[in-house]
Amino acid sequence: MSKQYMQQAFQKVLDRGDKAFVPYIMAGDGGLDSLEEKVRFLEESGATVLELGVPFSDPVADGPTIQEAGIRALKHGVSLRAILEKLEQFKESRSIPIVLMTYLNPIYAYGVEAFAEACRTSGVSGLIIPDLPLEEENMVTRQLQANNIALIRLASLTSPPERLKELAKRTEGFLYAVTVTGTTGARSAFQDNLQEHLASLKNICQAPVLAGFGVSTPDHVKQLSANCDGVVVGSKIVDALHQNNREEIKKLIAAASSKEQATAE
Repeated sequence: MSKQYMQQAFQKVLDRGDKAFVPYIMAGDGGLDSLEEKVRFLEESGATVLELGVPFSDPVADGPTIQEAGIRALKHGVSLRAILEKLEQFKESRSIPIVLMTYLNPIYAYGVEAFAEACRTSGVSGLIIPDLPLEEENMVTRQLQANNIALIRLASLTSPPERLKELAKRTEGFLYAVTVTGTTGARSAFQDNLQEHLASLKNICQAPVLAGFGVSTPDHVKQLSANCDGVVVGSKIVDALHQNNREEIKKLIAAASSKEQATAE
């Protein structure tokens, strides 16, 4: 499942007039034995791509909900190596592209080359590394390219225009447009200029632009994706899975459909 496989998944959704929906879940929250079933549920519910978090002891980009999920996973003894081994076990039975969200330290501890190869053999299509700045990317880019793994860049609200252009040019798979200043977590409202920001990113980026951080209701999904290609939803999905409220997840994913989008216009 190469980065091209992920690009095709996005294209298929956008070509039919829908918006992309990328749920985030914490790998190993509830134990790794439940991962395959959760992946299958999200795939069958209509998710475009799955972002899979790797539990880490110092998650600088994560808000309370995802931090707590990471702590629960760590208590189950979940590691980056165990996650990749589990993904390899059921890669033939899934069709949804998977993007790993991990920090640089676990990758470095694993060994960058070995990690990139393990991503390929386990069917991972892309990576999000929030604490890896553009200036340090050469630590991983050669190894990821050799294994056909996309490196997805994050574009923040506070980045200057020239940096946003560079991020938009370099990103693979999609551009992750961060919608808030701060960590992940459900929000009730967004900045007034956010729609203008998303539209401007669309103008400079060839890859799909997805809005993420703070997206927590079907209305958010519809509103934010009006000026970009879709959304990433994390904390709300993690919380709903933990509470076993799967109907709420289905409603969030359904809000990205063209039928639902029409009601928002």
